[in-house]
Amino acid sequence: MARWLAGLAGLTAVGSAVGASVARSLARRVSADDPYAGEDFGLLHDDRSTVVTTNDGVPLAVRECGPENARVTVVFCHGFCLRMGAFHFQRDMLARQWGDQVRMVFYDQRGHGLSGDASPDTFTVPQLGQDLESVLAVMAPRGPVVLVGHSMGGMTVLAHARQYPQRYPTRIVGAALISSAAEGVSRSPLGEILRNPALEAARFAVRYAPGIVHNGRGVTRSILGPVLRAASYGDEDVSPSVVAFSESMMHDTSVHTLVGFLHALEVHDETEGLQSLAKIPTLVACGDRDLLTPKEYSQQMAAALPKSELVIAQGAGHLVQLEQPELIDDALVRLVERATPSKLVALTRRIKERTRNHG
Repeated sequence: MARWLAGLAGLTAVGSAVGASVARSLARRVSADDPYAGEDFGLLHDDRSTVVTTNDGVPLAVRECGPENARVTVVFCHGFCLRMGAFHFQRDMLARQWGDQVRMVFYDQRGHGLSGDASPDTFTVPQLGQDLESVLAVMAPRGPVVLVGHSMGGMTVLAHARQYPQRYPTRIVGAALISSAAEGVSRSPLGEILRNPALEAARFAVRYAPGIVHNGRGVTRSILGPVLRAASYGDEDVSPSVVAFSESMMHDTSVHTLVGFLHALEVHDETEGLQSLAKIPTLVACGDRDLLTPKEYSQQMAAALPKSELVIAQGAGHLVQLEQPELIDDALVRLVERATPSKLVALTRRIKERTRNHG
């Protein structure tokens, strides 16, 4: 054991070299212009707050906006190393778009944001699907629900669909999978990085020697940090404030969580969940420069979903909902309209009017 732990420290140089290499290969220039220089990225903190306890006792931080008696509830599931703030622009723009017709619910996944930590044995995609069911039981026990998942959040939606098929389409009437994958990401650049021996060492430490995890903090971040940052955006004209915001979410995620979920992302297989989603209107969206979950993943999922709309954002990376928010917001409006045609007044008309007014 001692010899193995000593080896972990020795892998620091390997990890740093890999991280630097990937960063160079994914180099991206940030725009000098910043349309979001004054943006309040803490908007969600002012929304109504609740704590939902999962089936194994983990407290999840939840926020909601919109009337409790709204016709439809839309629940957002964020991705790996992020938090509910990853849907900042959806919370901001769609609240104005939907008004009192839709209630939005956001929550931090276990080990992320303000939610509680948990045993690394529970850092699995199936468990995330069960966590989503806990959120739904408390926050949306009645009425139609649309699920929106980004990255690992999309895998969460698929895991829920596989484990709770009876909810589709009786309760879950629509779903969005954004920058996600139904199977493990081993074939993407992230998958190649996950096979690095330094990360294997860190993963072992999280499970069997948690006291030394912080000693491997620099190793883990030096490998994954550059990959996650560089792959987040595809366009060269990204707002520096948006970039800083997303990087702060990644940096604030504990190494325990970061390492704990790596294996889950690599090996998960929730393709069976597509059978449940095939019964309902869906949105599948991604950026065409997404290196973590390449567009082929989205194209394959859309092909298996007969009621899907496929949206590929030109020039966007993995955080497409932050990089091109209006494109994603408009697609979500269309999804909710398709999923609840008798519930809402037509919002697509408002989008067209807004587009004309901006033209």
